[in-house]
Amino acid sequence: MIPGGGETVMVALSAADRDPTPFPRPDTFDIRRPSPPHLAFGHGIHYCLGAPLARLQAATALSSLFTRFPALALAPGADRTWRRSLITRGLTRLPVRVGG
Repeated sequence: MIPGGGETVMVALSAADRDPTPFPRPDTFDIRRPSPPHLAFGHGIHYCLGAPLARLQAATALSSLFTRFPALALAPGADRTWRRSLITRGLTRLPVRVGG
């Protein structure tokens, strides 16, 4: 309890993994970046039971995508469009090219 109560607390999920101390260049997407421990699936007794399934689904989807389109790359000169939200951070548009 907060003494006096009535205070509002807002969790900014869009700030997750954005601290430059554990995440070098937090504004740069780097799939090879070593990942420090994070709490995306919770921790301890509150750890998400579905985490292994979510990880398997992501690994399967990405493996299938890159196997089917080995030359997949960002479209040259294309603008990425970011979601405007205080709650989540993500792209609403990411133009790519599938061929070389």
